[in-house]
Amino acid sequence: MNNAQLADLLRPKSFDDIVGQEHLFGKNGVVRRMVGSGRITNMIFFGPPGTGKTTASYVIAAESGMRFHKLNATTASLSDVHSILAETDNLFGAGGILLYIDEIQYFNKKQQQSLLEYIEDGRVTLIASTTENPHFYVYNAIVSRSSLFEFKSVAPADCVGALSRALDYLNREGGTQKTAERDVLLKIARMTSGDVRRAIGLLENAYYAAEDVIDETAVEQFRSGVGNFSDDTHYDLLSSLQKSIRGSDPDATAFYLARLLEAGELISVCRRLQVIASEDIGLAYPLAAAVTRACCESAKELGMPEARIPLANAAIMLATAPKSNSAYNAIAAATADVEAGLGLTPPVHLQSPLYKGYKYPHDYENHYVAQQYLPRDLAGKKYYDFGTNRQESASEQYWATIKNQKKKS
Repeated sequence: MNNAQLADLLRPKSFDDIVGQEHLFGKNGVVRRMVGSGRITNMIFFGPPGTGKTTASYVIAAESGMRFHKLNATTASLSDVHSILAETDNLFGAGGILLYIDEIQYFNKKQQQSLLEYIEDGRVTLIASTTENPHFYVYNAIVSRSSLFEFKSVAPADCVGALSRALDYLNREGGTQKTAERDVLLKIARMTSGDVRRAIGLLENAYYAAEDVIDETAVEQFRSGVGNFSDDTHYDLLSSLQKSIRGSDPDATAFYLARLLEAGELISVCRRLQVIASEDIGLAYPLAAAVTRACCESAKELGMPEARIPLANAAIMLATAPKSNSAYNAIAAATADVEAGLGLTPPVHLQSPLYKGYKYPHDYENHYVAQQYLPRDLAGKKYYDFGTNRQESASEQYWATIKNQKKKS
């Protein structure tokens, strides 16, 4: 038996063979129709692992006839990127280069920026994949020049087809006739939560552990080796973690954190915890954001299983900290006015040192002087309300004293 990953050996060679993602690669799928018409644009694929993002890039490359390169951002360096881009200046890249970057969220801003010139003038067509929200992890200039396509968890019934083909392959290569009931294949699909690659890996393990029939007993032996999400999704668990922290329940927080880390969701957890620190704890405990950031960076350096410790510290600290969403509400309200086209022109005295009338607060007592900062059409508009926690109450009392004194003077 070849030691290569079985999922790689069975990788689909055409759109028809891709499991799930009917909205993208089915008969009327948007990507399939686009590629069929000869239109290969820059694309960002995002969604859970094992849902076909890498496979799709191989199929598109075969359909396009372009010179294909693949990089994994977890291991690739800037020099690797530059060596591929250099091909655009010679005959090898004359027909255009299709560059696939897997896990692009691991590329830093400089690495991502190095691609811009080449994708803008068409010398390189980029396909990037990520398990994260691209609006948070991919450089905005690349997002704006790409089409975004969401990959969804593969339904258990769809995954069964891939597992059946994998079993046929194992029997053919091993000269065996082992069998598995459809219910057992469905169980494998459910245990791996729509991750086809993990499902095939679990089937392969069960195949070698079984005699003639792959039954539930053979499958259960490997339950601890997969993320048992049942019918919950990646996003459901992240939502449950955030709502447990927001609800100040450290026990539920620890549980959902454990579920996510057991499924290998370290990066997603780090991102969500940093969001929570600012969205839900906010100004009630401003240092929460810095502490959480430090714990997340520590976790990434440590890796699993030790990463659980700093992440547990961060998550439980957030769950037991005082809460405030005052800053979140303020930016949401201000954003609504911006989107409505209000406040286009700042007051003249704020615009440039050439304009007179600006009062420099540090020249005044307590570093404060009353003057208008909002645009004229928003004058007097209130976006921020102090929270009732100790931190914000102290700030409110301080500024009430300063500003009232100034009004009397």
